[in-house]
Amino acid sequence: MSADPSRDLAEKNVKAILEWLAMAHGRTSLDDVEGLLAQLQSLRGTKVGVSQRLKVLDLLYSHAVHMTLAQFPGLHEMSLPIPRRLRQAVRSLQELLEVLGQDYLATLSMPADNDVGNRPRSPQITLRRIMHCLAWHLGIGFLVASPPAPGIWLQLHSCYRNSRRLGSSDQAAGGEERRIAQLYVSTMLVAAAQPASFTSRELEFISSYLDSSAKAVDIRIEAPPAGEAIFWIDPTKDLPAQALTRRSPPPESEIYYFTCDTLAQSAADHLAALRRGATISELGLPPFAGTSAGQGVLQRLCALWGHPAKRKFSRRRQSYRADLCNGLDRLWQLLRHPEQPPTTSEWMVINESPDGYSMMHVSGPTERLRVGDVVAVHPHEGHIDTDHGPWHICIVRWAISENPAHIEIGLQVLSPRGMPAQIAAPHDSDRQGKREALLLPKLPPLRPLPALIVPVGTVTDRDQKLIVLVETGNFEIREYRAMEVNEQTSSVEMFTVRPDERL
Repeated sequence: MSADPSRDLAEKNVKAILEWLAMAHGRTSLDDVEGLLAQLQSLRGTKVGVSQRLKVLDLLYSHAVHMTLAQFPGLHEMSLPIPRRLRQAVRSLQELLEVLGQDYLATLSMPADNDVGNRPRSPQITLRRIMHCLAWHLGIGFLVASPPAPGIWLQLHSCYRNSRRLGSSDQAAGGEERRIAQLYVSTMLVAAAQPASFTSRELEFISSYLDSSAKAVDIRIEAPPAGEAIFWIDPTKDLPAQALTRRSPPPESEIYYFTCDTLAQSAADHLAALRRGATISELGLPPFAGTSAGQGVLQRLCALWGHPAKRKFSRRRQSYRADLCNGLDRLWQLLRHPEQPPTTSEWMVINESPDGYSMMHVSGPTERLRVGDVVAVHPHEGHIDTDHGPWHICIVRWAISENPAHIEIGLQVLSPRGMPAQIAAPHDSDRQGKREALLLPKLPPLRPLPALIVPVGTVTDRDQKLIVLVETGNFEIREYRAMEVNEQTSSVEMFTVRPDERL
């Protein structure tokens, strides 16, 4: 009696996959992504029972996990837009995670094996692995400021819905359901925090912060009482959570709700404790929380989660060009020596409002451009208010990059002009006891006092007197006191200052 050819082929394919995994053991380079995708495609075409398929998928999943986690440290160091070759590799990794999730999902609809010796695995375990694949796909997109593949949010919603449905009928799988719910909530909270407005290091901190704090947020099907911190999810739409203050859910759909009041208050309490001198170990926070930038992230999360704001002004579509100078050191040189401007880049203003711009890169260097950095914008001839000077001081609020040749940024205008200044920093011997700064004039009623922009970490004692050398034609020595922090990012800090009148 001859052997079954299809069974022989299946055994051969499975053996080849296992041999590839054995050879690739310990390798985490993105060069292996295409090979791993090929193994998944081979498994798709192999006729094996669901138990054996899951065993092989688990081995492929384990290798994909090691490969994915190994990429995050490098992605934290990337500037935008990321190089074309890396972009292609990152997209292949995202495709791998998506395909792996789809293959796991397919096993849920396969008939169980007839072999009574194989105990069926809880579907919740499979759903959790699908959720991890989708969450990593989205997390990689957040880091490289790229939108997810179409349908990813829908798959995430579907995975969570299936977990809820199974959890109501299988109480033994409650632990897995809770893990899936926490992962779902954490992903939604990162998206609700507008990840395009944070650097990769700040996103890493937010994810670490949510590892312990996301438990304070529950998903509900009933609309909560009126409040500012309510978000909703339409699981039939390929979209993340929406803030109720900005948009109402469609009345005909099944909607999930969650509130962030407790989470936002926790972030506010942590921030207040840090500013009182508490240590990160006492509070159980990641090390980044102890930095000025980390405290700035907590302050922004309090607003983004606790008080999601509506847009203040409508945007007007535009299509004119402007020059952009980025980085505090370059702005200082630009304002001090306008006749010898540093290297700038050219951008197209695609829309604007009274408080900011949305701009698309046209030409020039962008390797030093960071979310949270200070920049100056100079509209080209014909689009400039000469009464307020040619260079508008702004801060980069968000950045997105859909392909290697494209980057778009959103800017908030801080001031129509600024003055170069130097702040005394006696312990900074590398800069001869001085640090570059920008002094922004008061703008009543929006800003009744002047503001000072300095490199992050320059002002360590808020009670200290600030000795500021200002160049306004003549050199002036001014004494200021920092009143409050307006901005804290990974690059700069902005303080409202008042002339020091103490004796």
